[in-house]
Amino acid sequence: MSDSEQSGLFSDSGEQRRRAYLRLKLSVPVEVQTEASETPIRGATADLAMGGCYVETMFPFPVGTKLDLKLQLEGTLLIEALVVTSDPQVGNGIEFTKMLPEDREELKAYLEAATEAQKEKS
Repeated sequence: MSDSEQSGLFSDSGEQRRRAYLRLKLSVPVEVQTEASETPIRGATADLAMGGCYVETMFPFPVGTKLDLKLQLEGTLLIEALVVTSDPQVGNGIEFTKMLPEDREELKAYLEAATEAQKEKS
């Protein structure tokens, strides 16, 4: 069993079976940039996982839109991403498509710490 599986970052429960990674309800500052716009959109995640996130927005991007994300954890993670769901006046499901190994490690450590913190609360 890998470290990620032991830490609970991989999903194995009912609703999450179609997802590779467990999603955590976490609000993390994010800046979203598209090729079509010079002005980034700032917001926050509604949930976060190793493979993607959900960002609530009144004006979601169409499915298939390529994004550059800046996710604010301890440092700033630079992530290439793709919109995979678009819910009008609600938000976007976003899949992470490319991330530097050190950014991936920081995200993993952040999610593991958040998982432990949520376990302690329950």
